[in-house]
Parts: sequence; structure tokens; C-alpha cells
Amino acid sequence: MQPIYFVRIQRGLTLIEVLVTILILSIGLLGMAGLQSRLQMSEVEAYQRAQALLLLNDMANRIATNRNAAASYLTTTGPLGAGMTCPTGTSTQQRDAGEWCNALQGAGEVSGSSKLGAMLGGRGCVESLGGGQYLITVAWQGLTPLSAPPTGVSCGAGSYGPAGTACANDVCRRAVTTIVRVAAL
Repeated sequence: MQPIYFVRIQRGLTLIEVLVTILILSIGLLGMAGLQSRLQMSEVEAYQRAQALLLLNDMANRIATNRNAAASYLTTTGPLGAGMTCPTGTSTQQRDAGEWCNALQGAGEVSGSSKLGAMLGGRGCVESLGGGQYLITVAWQGLTPLSAPPTGVSCGAGSYGPAGTACANDVCRRAVTTIVRVAAL
């Protein structure tokens, strides 16, 4: 007599296989959502840096164009921009400072009473380094803590991130600088 073999054919999936598949897919989708939010923050940071570089170049060009009065562009009373009333006046330097201040505040795009067209908390400084050299700095509020700019970049120092927060000690302050050299002719 020959033995009888029962062959069982599996049909469909078991419940455990379905649950494992759902778990793997949900972990992957959560990872993709986290990546998307990081990408959006990086995009905003890149936009702010691009705006800061445009405004930095704007003031550098203004000083280079009016080099005979370059010393009158110094921001001796503090940075221009966020949280201040922009200077007004009729001289070229006062008009340039006022326009730069408005641009730092984001006056290019206005929604109601909010100015939206520039960096968060944008501030600008023009300092003399002596010998016809001027350090121009644009500082703004970053979205995530990184590292504070070098101590030699004082524009906006202490203005971003109160103590006891993730942004304490200026780790959320971003800054770009350039030096304009004005030759004595």
C-alpha cells in the first residue's frame, strides 16, 4: 500500500503578513514625511540666505557708487532693519540707508501690516575697519540652531534667541559679510 500525501495549497496572505507589510509601509511613510519637513526648512533657510546676499550686495554697491561719502554710511547707532524706524532724509546717504532699512524689514512684500519680503528679523550694519575699508553685515533669524557666527561679526549679536531656548547664545543668528575697500583718490 502506498502512503497517501495530503498537499495543502496556500491561498492568499495570512493576517500577520498583512500587518508586517502595513508596519513597514507606515515607517517608510513617516520617514518620508520627516524628510519633507526638513527639506522645507532647508528651502526657507536657502531663500533667506539668498535675500541676505542680495541686500548685502545692494549696500556694497551703494557705498562703492558714493565712495567719497562712504564714512557717512556707518551704522553707529545700531543695526538698521527689524524693530526700528527707518531713517528718512534728503541726502543720498540718508535715502540709501532708509531704502536699505526698508528692504531689510521686507517692505518689498506687504500683507496687511506685516512686511514679508525679506529674512526673519533682518538687520544690517556698516562698520569702519580703518584704511578706507568698510565691513557690511546682514544678520537674520535662522529656523534651527546651528552655530553662532564668529565673534568678530557683531551685527545683531544678542538679538536672536533668548536665554533658556534652543536658540540661546546666538546659535540661530545667521550672518553674511563683505568688505568694501574705498581707495583714496
